[in-house]
Amino acid sequence: MTLTDTLDDTVAAAPDAAAPDGATTGDKHRLTQLEALESEAIHIIREVVAEFERPVMLFSGGKDSVVMLHLAAKAFWPAPVPFPVLHVDTGHNFPEVLAFRDATVERLRLRLEVASVQDYLDDGRLRERADGTRNPLQTQPLLDAITGHRFDAVFGGGRRDEEKARAKERVFSLRDEFGQWDPRNQRPELWNLYNGRHRPGEHVRVFPLSNWTELDVWRYIAAEDIALPELYYAHEREVFDRDGMLLAVGPYSQPRNDAEAASVRTETVRYRTVGDMSCTGSVESDARDVDAVIAEVAATRITERGATRADDRISEAAMEDRKKEGYF
Repeated sequence: MTLTDTLDDTVAAAPDAAAPDGATTGDKHRLTQLEALESEAIHIIREVVAEFERPVMLFSGGKDSVVMLHLAAKAFWPAPVPFPVLHVDTGHNFPEVLAFRDATVERLRLRLEVASVQDYLDDGRLRERADGTRNPLQTQPLLDAITGHRFDAVFGGGRRDEEKARAKERVFSLRDEFGQWDPRNQRPELWNLYNGRHRPGEHVRVFPLSNWTELDVWRYIAAEDIALPELYYAHEREVFDRDGMLLAVGPYSQPRNDAEAASVRTETVRYRTVGDMSCTGSVESDARDVDAVIAEVAATRITERGATRADDRISEAAMEDRKKEGYF
């Protein structure tokens, strides 16, 4: 079932994001955890559209951005989503995820803007890294896209449970005229009051899923019957060992030495996150449906970025350093 198919049935029963004290319109009852998270996220999305002139939503086809887009569609249904979506394409993305991205954009009739890392490499504005990983190269194309389109608010799917630098960040996160973030100078957000004021040239990153966990995301996917790229579920794939991760054998991730080549084998795996193929690992899993994934996530004690993203292992403060420079 697609997002469009389910919205008519679900939006009428969805909690009113503006209802006080956890009450829904015409009925006084306490919201469930998922209803409260949904209500908060929809409120944040509507607040941004009301307050900013040119918002945009980062959309890669990954699970967090899919859930965020689903919430945006519910927030404005039956009207269309009133802003474009932006993907910073490293050129090393999983083909299944790109196909899902394009199908979703077409179904919801969205405007897709793509900032291509490959274009920057081709014309010399960026250079390939020695390790072949392109995730850290996304910052400049992102900042240029924000400046070029004059976006003043950028929705991101970051969650506080993913990584300690993201745990520091507010829901409304100001970026200066250079796109940089100062973790020591953030605005208070008491009583869910969000300050979107910014000077010309500055913009605000907005994180509607800040208070969600990976388990919350999967429980919401199950409750809303949200479709995802199939590689989030267990499937057979040729993989090899590198730095404690299982990387897929593919055009952008090949064994570098004899030990890695000797470890190549076919395993039943799934992906917890779907970033750049060159630095995103899979996990051994038999979870072939959403209920099995929920059970698996509930039992794990390592976040998806900590378990399967090599770019976050560069240093203890790798994510925070990149976010200070403008990374999302």
